[in-house]
Amino acid sequence: MAVIHNNAQSSFQPLAVWDRFVSWLGDFLVNIANANARVAEFEALNSKSDEDLEKMGLKREDIVRHVFRDYYYV
Repeated sequence: MAVIHNNAQSSFQPLAVWDRFVSWLGDFLVNIANANARVAEFEALNSKSDEDLEKMGLKREDIVRHVFRDYYYV
């Protein structure tokens, strides 16, 4: 006796594709917002005088490293 199971399912799942797209779009928008905040922080620090930066414990050449410290682990 032979038993045949036909559990063929379509490999195209529109909801899964939509979910991936929405997830990607959300990540993209969050990355834009984070980048904008970092640029604003960089500009604010860069506009300070060397004396103000020294009071904060920073050197002008370390501003980028400071702004992106949690992202690049530098």
